[in-house]
Amino acid sequence: MLLKDIKTWVTVPPSGIGGAFWVIVKVTTDNGIEGIGECYGIPVSGDIACAMVEDTFERYIAGEDPHHIETMFRRVYSAGFTQRPDVSMMAVFSGIEIAIWDILGKAHDVPVYQLLGGRFHDRLRTYTYLYPESLSADGNPAEGAPDVYHDGDAAAARALDYIDMGFTAVKQDPAGPYSFQGGRELSLTELSRCEDNVRKIREAVGDRADILFGTHGQMTTSSAIRLARRLEPYDPLWFEEPCPPDQMEAIGKVAAATRIPVATGERLTTRVEFHQALKAGVAILQPDVGRSGGIWETKKIAVLAELFNAQIAPHIYCGPIAHAAATHVAFSCPNFLILETIQTDFHDAILQRPLDWEAGYVPPPGEPGLGITLNEAVIESHPYISGGRLHLEMCQTVLDSNNQKTITEIE
Repeated sequence: MLLKDIKTWVTVPPSGIGGAFWVIVKVTTDNGIEGIGECYGIPVSGDIACAMVEDTFERYIAGEDPHHIETMFRRVYSAGFTQRPDVSMMAVFSGIEIAIWDILGKAHDVPVYQLLGGRFHDRLRTYTYLYPESLSADGNPAEGAPDVYHDGDAAAARALDYIDMGFTAVKQDPAGPYSFQGGRELSLTELSRCEDNVRKIREAVGDRADILFGTHGQMTTSSAIRLARRLEPYDPLWFEEPCPPDQMEAIGKVAAATRIPVATGERLTTRVEFHQALKAGVAILQPDVGRSGGIWETKKIAVLAELFNAQIAPHIYCGPIAHAAATHVAFSCPNFLILETIQTDFHDAILQRPLDWEAGYVPPPGEPGLGITLNEAVIESHPYISGGRLHLEMCQTVLDSNNQKTITEIE
């Protein structure tokens, strides 16, 4: 059995939840077994991302025995004489590698987690962002809809909705905007809004749900510590990526200055960068299996975390294929904490049968491989337009001192 062909798609989720587009991969063996995968967050146009995936497959993967995961990883990791963590190439490889594990599970007639050490957990606890009930096409609250990101009362009400669905943890992210300029000092208005949101959610949910406080690396070290101290009385489960991902020493300083566990990882790749996070004092790792190096590399990251008494909480902001892959890794890891999850009609529609979810928990898949099958017609009916938006984008203009408007001219 050898890896023979590859096909790629870029599909656009209508709601914008999960990103502007998803890069989906199908790999086929010479004896006809198909596997599917998904790449996370390649920072180029979707059509270029697909070309990168196809080129990488032809150079380093085609003709290989699918069992040779280590060999294929090292080839791609070292591609172009780099031999270092590369967020784009590892995202490319991750999607291919996920598809290969799907093939291996089908070839051996077992779920993928059985090939990763077997099932450790009977079910997986999940969490969700506080998404508005109605969204515009860009993923923001629809006109007239309550703003759960900047209105504490709306956030608290939406948290209760999710608790009614069965969730025991919700995430809120009110500390934007996210600017390309890197670390910022949050304004007093932003600090107060964050504190108000968390306070009102905690008052509404009591001890029925954990609160996860998300950010996206937008703060200076001092600003992150100021915010953490405001949040501590409400006992968040974690404080996520408080400083830019290339400032791991700064993230470590925040971790040392707060009683809230610090989490990070969605913008890191391979065990090299996660090891740096662990040494800095990060308590919860958030690898995204579509970027971290794939299923086998994410399993290694989880094992490494055990040596630091740390936990993993896989990141999911993508389509359902990477979600399924993260599920298999999580089922095999003793130090699994909680899994991010996204539920939309489109996530369900691109699969022949939607992912299982039972009142806030994911049950173990029973089918061989990843246990999912694509609905290719739906994928192809939502195509990406060349040169469109990237998967995710940051604010491309400098913010003023209040972080409330952009500076368009510097005199």
